Amino acid sequence: MTCKICSKENKVIFSGEILKKYKVDYFYCDTCKFLQTEEPYWLNEAYKYPINIYDTGYMFRNIYYSKRLTILLSVMFSKNGSFLDYAGGYGVFVRLMRDNGFDFYWDDKYTENKFAKGFENNGKITNYDAITLFEVFEHLDNPTVEIENLLKMTKTLIFSTDILPRSIPNLNQWDYYGQEHGQHISFYSIETFKFIAKKYSLNYYNDASLHILTNLKISNLKIKLTKLAKFGLHKFYLYSRKSKTYSDHLLLKKL
Repeated sequence: MTCKICSKENKVIFSGEILKKYKVDYFYCDTCKFLQTEEPYWLNEAYKYPINIYDTGYMFRNIYYSKRLTILLSVMFSKNGSFLDYAGGYGVFVRLMRDNGFDFYWDDKYTENKFAKGFENNGKITNYDAITLFEVFEHLDNPTVEIENLLKMTKTLIFSTDILPRSIPNLNQWDYYGQEHGQHISFYSIETFKFIAKKYSLNYYNDASLHILTNLKISNLKIKLTKLAKFGLHKFYLYSRKSKTYSDHLLLKKL
């Protein structure tokens, strides 16, 4: 099978059961250290529920990253920046970020926008300061195609995904394989993201599961600063921003 990142030939490293019934081969690339399943013919079944029932961390994750991104976006961009949450699920993150004073919009092909109605990506904004993707990369069937499409709208991607350990775990050793729901089909190493960054002339930064691909140069200190959100540092940055909660309410009443 051809690697979907670097186009080199991959080799099968193990097989396992997905959705408790499909035997699936996993292919590993020695060149860019990317791991992928065989062509995922089971996706229609896997996405019966776009937000899978096993994702008990959905609300925690949105709240957690809204705090970290309040710090990160404040130190990276001007107050007038526009942002897009891609594959934004129910719109929770967009609503939280707009409540925090950021001009955020929603986009998702498969999930109903429940919490950010009226702030969908409608094509009027063609260039975003940054696009966020939380727990999305592992779902991508053709990562480079998605990345190239996103880079037409921005030069900064901020996203989360768990890094493939250097010693590749067996299927029963790493919960992130997500065999029970079948939606995780692409797994990345640090080397994979460095390869992607070089391919598209971008810089790559990461802190654990938080990653940035951008044409900007960022101090690693700024990224580590976001961890202080757990001590409430994000509240400091809210003082200089005006929440869009009420202004959005007034705007939606006019629609």
